[in-house]
Amino acid sequence: MKKVIKHFDRPLFIMSIILFVVGLIMVFSSSNVTAYMSHAVSPYNYFVKQAVFLIIGFIFSLIMIRFNTKLYGIISWMLFILVGISLFALLFIGKAQNQAISWYDLGIFSFQPSEFMKVISIIWLAEYYETNKNKLDSYWVSCFPLILCGIIGILIFVQPDLGTTIIYLGIVFMIFLAQPVPKAIKSGLLFTGIGFIIIMSIVLLSSGKQLILSRQMERLNFQRPCDRLLTTGNQVCNGYIAINNGGLTGKGLGNSTQKYLYLPEPYTDFIFTITVEELGAIAGIIIIIMYIAVLLKIIIIGRRSYTNRGSTICYGVAIYIFFHIAVNLLGILGLMPMTGVPLPFMSYGGSFTICLIAALTAVQRVSIETGIRNELRQNNKLKNSKKAA
Repeated sequence: MKKVIKHFDRPLFIMSIILFVVGLIMVFSSSNVTAYMSHAVSPYNYFVKQAVFLIIGFIFSLIMIRFNTKLYGIISWMLFILVGISLFALLFIGKAQNQAISWYDLGIFSFQPSEFMKVISIIWLAEYYETNKNKLDSYWVSCFPLILCGIIGILIFVQPDLGTTIIYLGIVFMIFLAQPVPKAIKSGLLFTGIGFIIIMSIVLLSSGKQLILSRQMERLNFQRPCDRLLTTGNQVCNGYIAINNGGLTGKGLGNSTQKYLYLPEPYTDFIFTITVEELGAIAGIIIIIMYIAVLLKIIIIGRRSYTNRGSTICYGVAIYIFFHIAVNLLGILGLMPMTGVPLPFMSYGGSFTICLIAALTAVQRVSIETGIRNELRQNNKLKNSKKAA
């Protein structure tokens, strides 16, 4: 355990803790009115639940950090199959929320398999490409995991959950591009993927409600949202108002007006707008800078890893966090359609919070293994130099 603590990446840990604490505070501030007035529960309801999710994630992290990434990879095969089956079963026995069947209702909380599948797939892909690193000149070996992940993507899409589908497939494809696969295979897959996206976009947009729910079609109409304040532009336009109200320094913690039922469930997708309204644009910029620092730190840990498995885990986690940040912020700023994607460290949500902690723990484990290996190499060099002397 001493070696684990010694090689733990403290800057990444400290930045993560700060962001989680800020997120927890903002979950309480943004949810108390909605909890009491809309859901008739205690104003502390979502704050307490989020605190419990963080504690569960922390306990799981303490267990997970003790095992090496090779064991993660072995377990990921079983988890990939089990969660894949649960995604299929979800279509028949899942709980519908916001017109999507994406959750299992477990009473105390809801379990969202698609969130867990993102992190599981990152580790599974890392293990697969590490195990088959000498066979990647074969189309079948290189593309086999993409086929399985494509099936998973279809299961997520038909829930329907377009935002999660885009992020999941984006993570998978970016991990594939980061592998030492021959350029001919990468180029072929890249052009095939672009062609597939173009064809599917045409089919989906032309088919309308047959393949995409009406609420998702409405989200594609995201420009000039305040012209549709009372209809489809309600959330984004009220998000603009919240950001404008905040100015540089904010109205003060707890003093948001847009959380008074102007923004539905402001503690999830739109928590950043409430944060800016209460704490100001300066605080919002600091949070974004911390996001950048976290991503850079994860990438640095990945570059230092001595195995392809470790590097892939880190790059996958960085892509996972980046996509969530980009899709959420671009959506609330009206630069792309809203897709219901949570903001890392900030948004309320049990499945996503636990998965994010697990992903960060996997990165920390890569850092620990790299540190231990480097320490052993240095000790061996000292021993050899003493023998030579």
